[in-house]
Amino acid sequence: MADGIDPTPPPAAWRDPRRPFWPLALLVPGLPFLSWLVWDATGRWWAWWLAPLLVFGVIPVVDLLVGDDQENPPEEAVPRLAGERYYRWLTYLYLPAQYAGLVLGCAVWAHDRPGPLVGAGLAVTLGIVDGIAINTAHELGHKRERTERWLAKIALAPTGYGHFQVEHNRGHHVRVATPEDPASARLGESFWAFWPRTVVGSLRSAWRLETNRLRLRGRTPWTWRNEVLHAWAMTVVLFAVLTVAFGPAVLLLLPVQAVVGFSLLEAVNYLEHYGLARQRTAAGRYEKVDPRHSWNSDRTVTNVFLFQLQRHSDHHANPLRRYQTLRSFDSSPQLPAGYATMVLAALVPPLWRRVMDPRVLAHYGGDLSLANVHPPARRRLSGPPPGTGTPQPSSR
Repeated sequence: MADGIDPTPPPAAWRDPRRPFWPLALLVPGLPFLSWLVWDATGRWWAWWLAPLLVFGVIPVVDLLVGDDQENPPEEAVPRLAGERYYRWLTYLYLPAQYAGLVLGCAVWAHDRPGPLVGAGLAVTLGIVDGIAINTAHELGHKRERTERWLAKIALAPTGYGHFQVEHNRGHHVRVATPEDPASARLGESFWAFWPRTVVGSLRSAWRLETNRLRLRGRTPWTWRNEVLHAWAMTVVLFAVLTVAFGPAVLLLLPVQAVVGFSLLEAVNYLEHYGLARQRTAAGRYEKVDPRHSWNSDRTVTNVFLFQLQRHSDHHANPLRRYQTLRSFDSSPQLPAGYATMVLAALVPPLWRRVMDPRVLAHYGGDLSLANVHPPARRRLSGPPPGTGTPQPSSR
């Protein structure tokens, strides 16, 4: 302050410093086109492996170099920020780019008959784009606007994971950080044990939730009003159209890229609530969800590319907040790196346990009874993880 004038701008004048950078998220669905251009120019198989290299190699390095951004918008500015359609259109534009990449991939698959290395890279590239599109669907599917919820289903169709919208909104958000939630990983549970539990459990949960909703209205689940059937029908229609357009050969590509896509989603689910638990109240119910029940990351670059999904603690505490208004809290447990890095760590269970188990225990002051523990791992976890000594507090 100088001469009695406060230099801090009033909330109404606050501007989002990331505003110019949010369009970078649209580079993700452009990855198939980048690979195709390089492949067309060079004819080299590695062109179709650029997407995983960039997502899981370059982005973690840039994330580390750029560092964290813990700035939160002032609450007085949130209504204006949430109402700006600029941010919504960025999520909308992901979808046509996503589908254009899928069409390009099918055309390459059908017309060029790629060999194993090119074919595998093509499937992985499409899977990464469609897997990250589930995050876009996640942002859209939480909103009250009917159009955005339908766009979420469209984004989910290429992975055949349309039931995610039902299970995530009405199942996961209710049961998060409890043993009953198939999408909350338990302390000591490897990703490879979590994957079948969450894939099968989430599908069953979505069907059960929708069946119960319809039966309360006196309807059979076998109706066009069933949102799970809506979503699956969209996948069937999409795959049928692509098969008619490019031939039956794409029926090998489409399921493979779908599995890659929803497996990427489940890897993210795995790290978002690993080992965290809501405690029961005196009344026997689980405590209210708050920022302590989700792992958070303020890594700037990955937050831009994922529409701030990494501020997951605020999302679960306030599911209707739009991505540009999500906040970072000191009470949230912090991941040691961004999602792109942590997904790779999750694929290597010994590395994951060495990095994350001490952080979970430190979050609960060493009290294992407060964590969501994988039953087969309880005995191993009752002592300090090998080679780590006393658990150290997590750092931001």
